[in-house]
Order: sequence, then structure tokens, then C-alpha cells
Amino acid sequence: MAKYERHLFVCTNQRPEGSPRPSCNPDGKAELHRALNLAVAEAGLKDRVRVNKSGCLDQCEHAANVVVYPEAVWYGNVQLADVPEIVQSHLVEGRPVARLELAEACIHTASCPHKPAKS
Repeated sequence: MAKYERHLFVCTNQRPEGSPRPSCNPDGKAELHRALNLAVAEAGLKDRVRVNKSGCLDQCEHAANVVVYPEAVWYGNVQLADVPEIVQSHLVEGRPVARLELAEACIHTASCPHKPAKS
């Protein structure tokens, strides 16, 4: 079997109710992961694209998060309705979905305008 061309990491971290930061998987059902896996298979990409569950990607304020490698494209606020577009545009056609991409200034930084100030 050939190596995978792409890996999707889907945050399935579940935070307790009342947590100060949002959860990518609030109900614990990992529906986004399941939907991406199914859509990848339906697009005939199962042998070329691996959809992985991930723990916290530390972008909670942009939940739900998905990262596509090797391009290192970070998606935020991903909804189930976005899955077909991600698969078709990014995985089939090679065009990341710009409207879902996280700003570079928000990835792995303490100063993102979406994160609450630390006291």
C-alpha cells in the first residue's frame, strides 16, 4: 500500500460543561470525524487520505478544528455542512477552502484576538 498523500486531524477533544474554552466535540459523538471519514471514502480517496481523530489542537476558540497535512492548512469553525466542500475543493481539487482557514496570526499564538486575555 502506498503512503497517504494527506492526513486530516480532526479535534475530538471534549471539555466539561462550563469550561472557559469551547469544545470541538461537545457531545462526545465525534460526528465531524465520522462525516469526514465517510465523505473521503465516498470520494474514492480512502487509500490516499487518512482522517485521524486528534486531541486538543489548542485552537478552542475556533472550534471545531481540522488540520490538513502536508499543507498545514488549519480550518476553524468547521460545521458538518462544510464537509462536502472541504473534501471536494481541498482534497479532490487541491484548493483549500479559504473561508474556513484560520488566520496565520491565530495559529499557536497567545495573542489571537479570539482568545480571552490571560490574567
